[in-house]
Amino acid sequence: MPRDIVESLRAAVVRDVDPDIDGVIGRSPVIIDGETLDALVRDVGREVLGLGPLAPLAALPGVTDILVNGTREVWIDDATGLHRTDLRIADEAAVRRLATRLASTAGRRLDDAAPWVDARLPDGIRLHAVLQPLSRGGTAISLRLPASTPFTLADLEERRMFDAATRRRLLRMVAAGHPVVISGGTGTGKTTLLAALLAAVPASERIVVTEDSAELRVDHPHVVYLEGRPANIEGSGAVTLRDLVRQALRMRPDRLIVGEVRGAEVVDLLNALNTGHSGGAATVHANSAADALVRLELLALQAGLGREAAQQAIATAFRSVVHIERGRDGRRRVREVLDLEATPR
Repeated sequence: MPRDIVESLRAAVVRDVDPDIDGVIGRSPVIIDGETLDALVRDVGREVLGLGPLAPLAALPGVTDILVNGTREVWIDDATGLHRTDLRIADEAAVRRLATRLASTAGRRLDDAAPWVDARLPDGIRLHAVLQPLSRGGTAISLRLPASTPFTLADLEERRMFDAATRRRLLRMVAAGHPVVISGGTGTGKTTLLAALLAAVPASERIVVTEDSAELRVDHPHVVYLEGRPANIEGSGAVTLRDLVRQALRMRPDRLIVGEVRGAEVVDLLNALNTGHSGGAATVHANSAADALVRLELLALQAGLGREAAQQAIATAFRSVVHIERGRDGRRRVREVLDLEATPR
């Protein structure tokens, strides 16, 4: 394949929301068959992450999120916080085309009949998009970029998420197999810390990870990942996080992991941690370590447990709550490690 064709195609995909592939190929003196063209477009698209004009932002060091607010503005989030970029997308039709193209890359539908999508792109990027008019200011696109390599606890200490004493404390928790909840707000680094903790699990143990949408990347020799699936347009075929937790229990996990607890799966997780699967971990959205316990209790109540049963199950299931906050300077810090009095197993 002539290099000039590849470079022209690469530039078109990076630059444009809806690249003129036919125009690029039409200017080539070489006849390209359909199968070769499909393979070329797929390879080039994978190379630039399929993000079109957003690809240069994804390539910036430290960027964790790209947020497109219609045609008005595009923001990025990195280690120092949110920043508005100079990038603009031409019009609402172009933003919508970009969102629907990204959704189709993930094998998902995004149109007037299904006006939002939450999916994972082939390269691990988390996509959320809402079409206009539900998003009044224009189609909104949110992208969460995975770390190129998972952080270790030593890496996070170096980035001042916590001090050396806290790192040693966390390592002791992992070595002892203590079930732990990691709490915090959106973008505080809960998943990052969970992955670092799991990387410290002994290599002889088997980790089974369950998530609605895959985000965890664990540097460990024995990890099984289970990912949920939403219902199709006819409303069937859904696989919930609760389904996955139940399946995971049959897969001989030494460490049962729930990427984020936010529904009835909390009941199955509590049952598991109270019946021999003591090495589990989960994350939950909360404003403090104490609030994380309240949040778990509310989820258990909504799932049908009584208050007393929920409180007792939580008290005996978990040994620690690690709470993370993000300061105005953009830095993520462990603010609290709450040790719970647990009934001996």
